[in-house]
Amino acid sequence: MANFYTDNIELKFHLQHPLMEKIVRLKERGFTEKEKYDYAPMDYEDALDSFDKVLEVVGELCGDIVAPNAESIDAEGPHVVNGHVIYARGTQENIDALNKAGLMGMSLPRKYNGLNFPIVPYIMAADIVSRADAGFVNIWGLQDCAETINEYASEEQKEKYLPRVCAGETMAMDLTEPDAGSDLQAVQLKATWNEEKQIWLLNGVKRFITNGDGDISLVLARSEPGSKDGRGLSMFIYDKQNGGVSVRRIEHKMGIIGSPTCELVFKDAPGELVGSRKMGLIKYVMALMNGARLGIAAQSVGICEAAYREALAYAKERVQFGQVIIRFPAVYEMLANMKAKLDASRTLLYETARFVDLYKTYMHISEERKLEKEERMEMKKYQKLADIFTPLAKGMASEYSNQLAYDAVQIHGGSGFMKDYPVERIYRDARITSIYEGTTQLQVVAAIRGVTTGGYVNQIRAYEAEKIAPELEYLRRILIILTDDYEQAVKKVVKMDDNEFIDFHARRLVEMAGHIIMSYLLLLDTNRDNSFLKSTRNYINLAKAQIKAHAEFIRSSELSDLGVYKFEKE
Repeated sequence: MANFYTDNIELKFHLQHPLMEKIVRLKERGFTEKEKYDYAPMDYEDALDSFDKVLEVVGELCGDIVAPNAESIDAEGPHVVNGHVIYARGTQENIDALNKAGLMGMSLPRKYNGLNFPIVPYIMAADIVSRADAGFVNIWGLQDCAETINEYASEEQKEKYLPRVCAGETMAMDLTEPDAGSDLQAVQLKATWNEEKQIWLLNGVKRFITNGDGDISLVLARSEPGSKDGRGLSMFIYDKQNGGVSVRRIEHKMGIIGSPTCELVFKDAPGELVGSRKMGLIKYVMALMNGARLGIAAQSVGICEAAYREALAYAKERVQFGQVIIRFPAVYEMLANMKAKLDASRTLLYETARFVDLYKTYMHISEERKLEKEERMEMKKYQKLADIFTPLAKGMASEYSNQLAYDAVQIHGGSGFMKDYPVERIYRDARITSIYEGTTQLQVVAAIRGVTTGGYVNQIRAYEAEKIAPELEYLRRILIILTDDYEQAVKKVVKMDDNEFIDFHARRLVEMAGHIIMSYLLLLDTNRDNSFLKSTRNYINLAKAQIKAHAEFIRSSELSDLGVYKFEKE
């Protein structure tokens, strides 16, 4: 009996991070719900035990049901019947199993029948599910759309929809359109107020919608006639029970085949306005996208885990030239670097999740009572960290998921190109992670603020100031030198006072910051548990090579050099 939680000691390690006690105490409001709900924790240890037990159930279901179904789902895929999606047989089995175990609405309040878990254990569950089947997490994991309803919808809407999510109904976020992909300001689907019926009616087409035929959808639509930018867009809830939306087709994709990516046609579909008009893109979608990006970072880490494990197992068994291939330096170096990137991605993921947890929890508390001055300052601090760490985590983890999937196929050799081995599917599934919910290039656009405002370097200095064991001091000295290289590169680019020059070097600067942050997080993990030492040393070596290369490129770069890269009109 496989269990994808208990067989991965790194997960429990991150679940027991020192900051978790503060997160849980805030989330549980000092454990005041234990009298009202018999499943509410009595104290921090009780809460941690609850997380542990639920994640053990997730791990067991993923090991025994979700992972074994992955190949058949990939082969069968979903299909459309009478304008609606029919999942692959294995997908429906997965949904039924996880719903029966009560694994929907994990982070929602208990008054809506949720488990009231912090973001960290929910993201950990997404990490585990993604390892089992990256496509399936796009159905199960969209429950995080409910967070947007919980944050911005009316109490009546919360009471109507959130218990349904907790009971197992699936969700979707209907944002993109044929002519509005990353540029959501160009959304044209119309929302028109019908005076006679006293409802909003939605008309138009949405495209590339993940799990588009979900039970409850959040829809971005143009509510202001004559408007052309983001200020004319509002957010609506669409309830599948009301009808008005049909699936025109399911896209034929390279990977994540079990997850239906739909083109939808809205014809007088009833919609309920969420929050205020005109704030759909400016406020609500930004919150929705940040949650989705954290989810894709978890999906990426799960893919990294799957790719590494498949590569390691194959390398231990495959014999060439009279010995198993793991004994060859070219192979064991690849595996060691894969493990380092996996551990680095995971530690950044959970650091980001902790920042989001603290910011979101303080935000919800502020709706219940006035925050103390220190609490307000902490909320602002963690909000800023969450804002700059989320695109960094999504960007770095998704790129690494692609790299590890590539390396896993390479270690398998010709066998990895065949459908006989899971790495072929893993390789295809990984490719989307650096594209959807904002490409890596768009994550850089969001993350560059952390570079130019000093947000990343300030947090790097905070990590630098942490106490570590004397035997790890030599690694910190390396990172101090690399931080200086990074700061010099930032000064050089910012000093030019040219936005195009900043944009040109943005990815290099963001990656430099990311490498240093991930290195420090691994170093602090090693200070808590020496089993991370090998990955920490390997990752710092990888980071050093990348940072030095980027620093030298930036040092020798001038404004005039940009012309070499531009394509002029013929």
